[in-house]
Amino acid sequence: MMERAESGQKLYTRMRLWEFPDQFVVEPTDGSSGSALAISRADGSMNLIHEVPECSILRVPKIRTIFGVVGVLKLLAGSYLIVITERECVGSYLGHPIYKVASLKILPCDHSLNNSSAEQKKVEAEFSCLLKLAERTPGLYFSYDTNLTLSVQRLNTLGDESKLLPLWRQAEPRFLWNNYLMEALIDNKLDPFLLPVIQGSFHHFQTAIGRDIIDVTLIARRCTRRNGTRMWRRGADSDGYVANFVETEQVVQMNGFMASFVQVTFL
Repeated sequence: MMERAESGQKLYTRMRLWEFPDQFVVEPTDGSSGSALAISRADGSMNLIHEVPECSILRVPKIRTIFGVVGVLKLLAGSYLIVITERECVGSYLGHPIYKVASLKILPCDHSLNNSSAEQKKVEAEFSCLLKLAERTPGLYFSYDTNLTLSVQRLNTLGDESKLLPLWRQAEPRFLWNNYLMEALIDNKLDPFLLPVIQGSFHHFQTAIGRDIIDVTLIARRCTRRNGTRMWRRGADSDGYVANFVETEQVVQMNGFMASFVQVTFL
């Protein structure tokens, strides 16, 4: 049974990923005192550990720095850990830094394939090739401190209790790109590892009107329901979700005042 994360606990901003032959270990390295997360490469199961396992000649891990755990995806026979290996700071939103995903890495926990049938291995290989496309998904953004899935108005109407919740619990599911990928982490109550990601665009700049400095933020949030290319996704489905729904927000800040304009587009 895993430890329950404390309410309002901050997200880990930098971690060390240890790739052992039998497991992946994600160790916080941002000064946090939290436990490391161990993920079995046999079946994708997870547990918190207090110390990273010792290395040996026969157990030499590959080590890399990561900046977030996007989630875990379970396919036919194996699970896949998806992590952020490179990030780029692209500005600020309501005083908090915003990052663009510059590089994703998909790490297979597929030792269970050894006991799978030839047909299962073939299907899993096809799925794995499709999954590689996720590493090249454009326009992914995240923040460790504020909720990018909510407009300024919705953020301001959050109650005091809601503001103490982890970011993933405050998030609008329609704009949470990794909503499904986080399910295994949510089930195991791993709040400090649960990093909400949106797909869309983000631009932040300053300009001036006379002597007044104006902060301008443009942010687009793409809905996760009924996505697809224009050729294949049109109109609404039976649940009322329209194709390629995007919420675009313009936020202007000047002299302590803030104005937000939201518009939606869809095909």
